[in-house]
Amino acid sequence: MKAVTTTPSDVDVVLPCLNEAEALPWVLERIPQGWRALVVDNGSTDGSARIAQALGATVVHESRRGFGAACHAGLRAATAEVVCFCDCDASLDPRLLLPFVREVRDGEADLVLGRRRPQGRGAWPAHARAGNLALARMLRRRTGLRLHDLGPLRATRREPLLDLGLTDRRSGYPLQMVVRAADAGWRIAEHDVPYLPRTGASKVTGTWRGTWQAVRDMSRVLAEAPVEAPAAAKGVR
Repeated sequence: MKAVTTTPSDVDVVLPCLNEAEALPWVLERIPQGWRALVVDNGSTDGSARIAQALGATVVHESRRGFGAACHAGLRAATAEVVCFCDCDASLDPRLLLPFVREVRDGEADLVLGRRRPQGRGAWPAHARAGNLALARMLRRRTGLRLHDLGPLRATRREPLLDLGLTDRRSGYPLQMVVRAADAGWRIAEHDVPYLPRTGASKVTGTWRGTWQAVRDMSRVLAEAPVEAPAAAKGVR
């Protein structure tokens, strides 16, 4: 297995992690050469942090539970110009981020998102797809963006993202990122990516209850009044 870069690089990949010991080797092996993996341990009890460190990743500890809390802790710990986000459950291959980063660096887009295309049965439960579709429609009404997915695979520049002042620390974090980016006039691109059956049990979309809790979190984000972004966060061109 190739080593993961632990020293600062020009791309950091934030990997929120809660009990992903089984998936971590597969994910970390696929971090592009020269990039740094930031595994944000969100209270794992299965040795995930120890495994990630042994495999060469930089481990960040975030005691506050929540997907957004883990993502934002990783963002704050990042030092690279470009930061990426990817789930740590082996459902998405981090190598898919390579063209996303090129698009950001070339100035073609300010935020690039992956539209998940399920591969095989069980990759994306029906209730999770239904919730995602409903949110995409609400997002279109709120911002005018014609996106199809609010998936976790994404790339952008770190400093402008910090300037957006994201506040959600639960399931609404990915949506708030898109909403505030749209309000700030960012160019947002979306590309199809294969979505594999995850390793282990989902903490959110594996159940109807978890899915609709996430929908409620995101609906709350959509109900927020537009926030005026700092000049540094606008038009990241």
